Amino acid sequence: MLSSLHKQLLNDYQQDFPLSPTPYLDIANTLGVSEEQVLAAFSALSEQDFISRIGPIIQPNQLGISTLVAMAIPKAQLSKIADRVNQFPEVNHNYEREHHFNLWFVLIARDQQHLSNVIAQIERQTGFKTMQLPLLEDYFINLGFQLDLEPQTEVPLGSV
Repeated sequence: MLSSLHKQLLNDYQQDFPLSPTPYLDIANTLGVSEEQVLAAFSALSEQDFISRIGPIIQPNQLGISTLVAMAIPKAQLSKIADRVNQFPEVNHNYEREHHFNLWFVLIARDQQHLSNVIAQIERQTGFKTMQLPLLEDYFINLGFQLDLEPQTEVPLGSV
């Protein structure tokens, strides 16, 4: 069950997280609660898988270089290989797809040489080839959503 504080944090700070040395205190002051309450609420949201991380989303290739990578991994080895790939700090957005190429992730590096080196390490350590799909055209999809803050009221049938 989400408290009103949880909902407010999810609604108000999906996209406008304070950029300051004390963001959690700033949020607490805005919402009229303590910094400890904000931190506890974010921790609870993370533990309950409502949020996976708090951090910036930077447009592709604005800092360094990135590419989408796909790998075809036998189903029996998928979890093991995904765990290995996840150990690289350059990897994010690692996910499984129902396709011959079933392991997909975004790789971000400081430059093309670093990117190539990490790809080579992943292939060497996993024993599987990668398919690189560099960004050709950028599309932005806003994944923000609004939660209802008011309790739902039921309308009796036939009264509408």
